[in-house]
Order: sequence, then structure tokens, then C-alpha cells
Amino acid sequence: MQYFVETDTEGRPLNRIFRSLVYQRAKNVNDTTPFGTQMNVYLPGYEWMNHSMYAKNTKDVGEFPRVTVGGKDCKQPYSMSLLNVSAMSFGSLSNRAIMALNEGAKIGHFAHNTGEGGLSPYHLKHEGDLVWQIGTGYFGCRDKEGNFNPETFREGAAKSSVKMIEIKLSQGAKPGHGGILPASKNTAEIAQIRQIEAHTAVHSPPAHSAFSNELEFLAFIQQLRTLSDGKPIGFKLCVGRKDEFINICKAMISTGIKPDFITVDGGEGGTGAAPIEFSDSIGMPLLEGLSFVHDTLVGFDLKKEIKIIAAGKIITGFHMIRAVALGADICNSARAMMLALGCIQALRCNNNTCPVGVATQDKTLIKGLVVADKAQRVASYQKKTVYSFLELIAAANLTHPDEIKREFINRRIDERTILNYSELYPNVEIGAFLEKVV
Repeated sequence: MQYFVETDTEGRPLNRIFRSLVYQRAKNVNDTTPFGTQMNVYLPGYEWMNHSMYAKNTKDVGEFPRVTVGGKDCKQPYSMSLLNVSAMSFGSLSNRAIMALNEGAKIGHFAHNTGEGGLSPYHLKHEGDLVWQIGTGYFGCRDKEGNFNPETFREGAAKSSVKMIEIKLSQGAKPGHGGILPASKNTAEIAQIRQIEAHTAVHSPPAHSAFSNELEFLAFIQQLRTLSDGKPIGFKLCVGRKDEFINICKAMISTGIKPDFITVDGGEGGTGAAPIEFSDSIGMPLLEGLSFVHDTLVGFDLKKEIKIIAAGKIITGFHMIRAVALGADICNSARAMMLALGCIQALRCNNNTCPVGVATQDKTLIKGLVVADKAQRVASYQKKTVYSFLELIAAANLTHPDEIKREFINRRIDERTILNYSELYPNVEIGAFLEKVV
């Protein structure tokens, strides 16, 4: 289908234009395009960025700016790249895929999110920077009943490669459902790492057992901060009920406990396995979720201490610009990093039959993935995409990502109507919601 039938712009989940771009940047070959855009610029939904008559040279923007994550209660803040590897677990991905992602992160000095499957030897082998994700199954830090285990968490958090800890509340592909590891992927090795029974289908609970309301949640954040000796602690969510996030913000004010970062995943986020109703019909898309989280934090005057990470089909420099315009400080990408590894979008992730050895535990398929080669490709894709992001900043006569404003991004609504992002997503004044705090 994708080779002989679909056009360059029709493919799903990612069209051929984006797939080809990732492959070209990963292989460090020519990534320019001939003969003009293939996009229909007069269709509703088309978006573009305003450039300047007085564009700067990219070198004037500076060398790959980084973002410091860590509020006033953080003892070990982390300087994070603008683009990083989003959450993908060992188990969902093969051992060689995990090693290649982590070595690529080491080469390019960016972060690699472990996913909720725990800290494996493959995450640690190449000593790339890690964001350790703690999901509802508490894999790698659980007791025999599946509850959170402070002691095993302390051991994992103390590892030098672990730079930040992320509590996963939900993910875009299946919010409110919990993770799924098919029995065919649950090998004895993976079961040992996750502290579960091998060769059984593993369903993470839909919610955490360590907390059941916003006050207990913030107390859990404080507990992890103490156990990790002050490393940055944050959480990931796909926005669902807005009142629940607002209540968390109110609790931040009343308790004084704040996360160091919040990762916003869009409902368009990917996964190896999810019920179709959850993938298609649950969860707020990234642009709406991101703007809501940013504006709510600003309205409660909390944003200055909390960094926002955006995830959800971020492939290009323009996707990064768009996310930053809506309030993101940092971007994560999963599917683009998989493509850089050699993923061909075969859509076999949930069957353990990935033909290129990325999303499988079949050793006969995995052996074709050469870690050293793919690590270089991951690093090359990340570097060239961040550079394209900086080129766009320079084209707008800006010198830093902080200067990107919502009014710089435009969307065609219909044939005669164009709105910019400040009209679609109106800005909120700092502290505007504080009078509503009960």
C-alpha cells in the first residue's frame, strides 16, 4: 500500500514526506525538496509560520540552546536538549533498538525516556542520559503485590544515567487504559526486569495505587524527590477532564509542592498496542492539550517553576516551532526516532513480527539491527531537526526559542478565513486564575 498506492501526502499515521525526511536526516543525506510543496495550501488546516524581511543567519541564533529543568526544591537540575527520545519501553522495543536509542542520545547529548517498562541493562549500557518513567505497574520499583516499593526506586534513581523521573498518569494513544505488553513479547528477561510472570499478557492498571487524589499525588511527587536525592520529578498526561488538572494546580498552591516538569502527550500519540476506540476517540489532541496546560499554569502563576515537554507526532522543525508557540519548552519524539532506527511503518508492532527488529522480541528479526549504525542515525536525525528548528527561528528574525509567539503561526480555517494561533488559542494573563482558588 505505502509503496505502490498511496501518494506522498496520504500515508497514515505518518505520510511518506515525513518518513522520507526522517530517513534522509538519519542517513545524513540531502533532505531538500524539489519543485515546490506538495501540500495544498488552500485546504482547511494548512499551517504556516510568519518569516521576517530581516531574517538572521542561523549562526546568529547560537549553538543548540538547552533548557534547565528543576525548580527551587530540585537539588540536581538537568540541562535538557530541545528534542529528545519520547517514552518507549524495553519489551515494546527490542534490546538492540533500546541500545541504539540510548547510544544515539549519548552521541547527541540528548535525553532518552525509558517508557514504563523499567530500567533495563540496555538502557544503561551506553550511559546516555535517561528519564526514568514510573507507570501504574511500577515496573522496576514494585513489591510482590505490584505496589510502589520505595527501596527499589531509590536504587534505580541513584544511577548516574538517570537524570529525571517522570510519573506516567496517561499516554496519548490509550489514556485511562494502562499499558499492554502481549504475552509473545513478555520473555523471561523482560519479566525479570519488570518483576512479573513471564509469557503472560501484562496489562498495567489504568490508575496508580500510590495515590487517589491531587493531594496524595503531590505528596508522591515529594516522596520521589526525597528518595532520588533531589532529581527533577515530573509527570506525563494526556489531558482529559480539565477540572482534574485545575485541581492539581490549586493543590500546588495550597501545599507548595510543585513538579519540575509536565509532559503533555497528545491524543494522536503512538503505541505498540492499544484498543482502537482509545486510540481514535479518547484524549485531547496535542495542540489543545498543550495550550490548556500552559495557560492554566500561567493563570495560576505556576509556569515560572515548571517546564513543559510536548509529545505527539513531532517530526519536523516546524512541529517543534508550533509546540513552542503554544507553551512547550522542550519536545519529545517517539515515532520519528523509530524511523531513524529503520522502522518502515509496517504496523506490526502489536504482533511481535516487526520485520526490521525494532518493535519485536523475535531474535531472528532483531539480529539485523546493527546498534552502532542505528545510533549514529538517531543522533543525526536529532541534530539536523534541531538545526532546522533554529533555521526557522532565524527566518523570523528571532534569536532564541523564548521569543516565539502564538501570532507567528497561522492556520487556514476555510477558503476565505485565516486565523493565527493567538486568535485560536488566546493568551492568558499571569495570575488571572488566582482569584478563583478556593
